[in-house]
Amino acid sequence: MKIFNLILFFACSFFGNPNKNTELTELEMERFNGQVAEVKAMIKSNPGYNTKIAFFVDMRIKSGKNRFFVYDLVNDKILDQGLVANGSGSETNVRGELKFSNEPNTNTTSLGRYAIGKPYSGMFGKSYKLFGLDETNSNAFKRAIVLHSYSAVPDEEQDYYIANSHGCPMVNDAFFKKLQKIIDNSKSKIILHIYY
Repeated sequence: MKIFNLILFFACSFFGNPNKNTELTELEMERFNGQVAEVKAMIKSNPGYNTKIAFFVDMRIKSGKNRFFVYDLVNDKILDQGLVANGSGSETNVRGELKFSNEPNTNTTSLGRYAIGKPYSGMFGKSYKLFGLDETNSNAFKRAIVLHSYSAVPDEEQDYYIANSHGCPMVNDAFFKKLQKIIDNSKSKIILHIYY
């Protein structure tokens, strides 16, 4: 496990910005590997999704740290990572502990797998529609949960919490541009998996 973490850390440093990378703990890595295995199994049985790249968000990592991961499903490598906001309705009275919901008007993050849909131009500029694939996020489209950027999300990791969204996975402008390039160049839908 330690050798794998070391390889993963160097892979992250090589593919992403070395100053921006979080080294996952053993527990986070174990949880991450389990989520990757689930997505790979889902893609294998559902043709039409991108088999090379998937996005993962670990909501158990605090928002000031990188918790949005771009993952190479073929070579099992994290290619890039960045900060991502959670919904304001997901905040609890205990700092660092989140709650989740699929209900409209709750401003919460919904856990589960999403198919990233077509882009459109909205109040945050270019954004991507998200389609919930699980019972826990089946209302995503109805709730207007989308992947978008926002200038208040910082570029670099920090020790304090970042701005909240209305339930959308919201990233900084620079990271969004990287994601946009990947999404726009994909011939099939990319899976975004948000877990806790």
